[in-house]
Amino acid sequence: MEQYDIAVVGGGIIGLASALRARQCGLTVCVLERAEPGSGATWAAAGVLAPDRESPEFTALARRSRGLWPSFATELGEVGYTECGSLALAFAFGEEAPPAEDAEWIDRDACLALEPGVSPECTGAWHMTRDAQVDPRRVVARLVALLGDAIRPHSDVVEATADGVALADGSRIAADRVVLAAGAWSSRRLARRLPIRPVKGQTLRLRGPLPATRIIRSEHIYVVPRASGETVLGATVEEAGFDTAATDEATELLLGEAVRAVPAVAELELVEAVASVRPGTPDDGPLIGEWEGMIVAGGHYRNGILLAPATAEAVVALVAGEEPAPEIAPFSPLRFL
Repeated sequence: MEQYDIAVVGGGIIGLASALRARQCGLTVCVLERAEPGSGATWAAAGVLAPDRESPEFTALARRSRGLWPSFATELGEVGYTECGSLALAFAFGEEAPPAEDAEWIDRDACLALEPGVSPECTGAWHMTRDAQVDPRRVVARLVALLGDAIRPHSDVVEATADGVALADGSRIAADRVVLAAGAWSSRRLARRLPIRPVKGQTLRLRGPLPATRIIRSEHIYVVPRASGETVLGATVEEAGFDTAATDEATELLLGEAVRAVPAVAELELVEAVASVRPGTPDDGPLIGEWEGMIVAGGHYRNGILLAPATAEAVVALVAGEEPAPEIAPFSPLRFL
């Protein structure tokens, strides 16, 4: 039987980042991914790094992780990281609740001066200068290159315990610690009592002249222009189980909302529609901590890209028997017991 210090179940951005940090600590690591690395929720993600105000506890964790992203991106290389800032548009008075602690309200004229392409029907916007973006697909490519043969694609884990995992082909891998980072799939077969459910989301990728220089958001859409010439639109929120089929209805909805916010989007070419399932929890907060002898790093819902550096940091601390950063404490999986 093969033996490792760490067996990571799940090869999305959370599992890969955690594996990298563990290897950098001198630990032997095996990453087991049921498909291709990063082919699930990470592949569909837009890569917005914006710690919106959801709760004081979440905001603290999100701000910590956003603070780790510049050095993480530098370490990885060319991954499309840029602190482009964002505008959260309002289309009616009464929508002016700030989405983040560092948001500054600007009126319609100031908004159009910053981003002439946004809809003149907006009443103003919240300007968040520190919001950033990264290309999750490029992040995965760099993590895969750094981890090399530590990653085992098409390895379907059917059982996970405190001392190892069993695969669908009947083989077993032993490990001193098992990290469960399988996203929405974590609770389907591996840890049934974990309060994680699949939440479908669809994004679109378009090509053409960039419609803005900042991330543009409204109540139902975000428009993410990349320097590469790609614009990403996202994302739907659908309670549809493990269905990952992109639909014409979702495409039409996203395009309509995007054109309402940024009319120039109508001139872009649609090149890809992709859907996946995010790991949701009862309070939409992540699950990071000990669970039945394993370490859980899951339930990140719509914030897996943003929270990857802080989660990986916490996983390594837990493996070493140390206390993670205090911002992690409110998100123990045990809070639902």
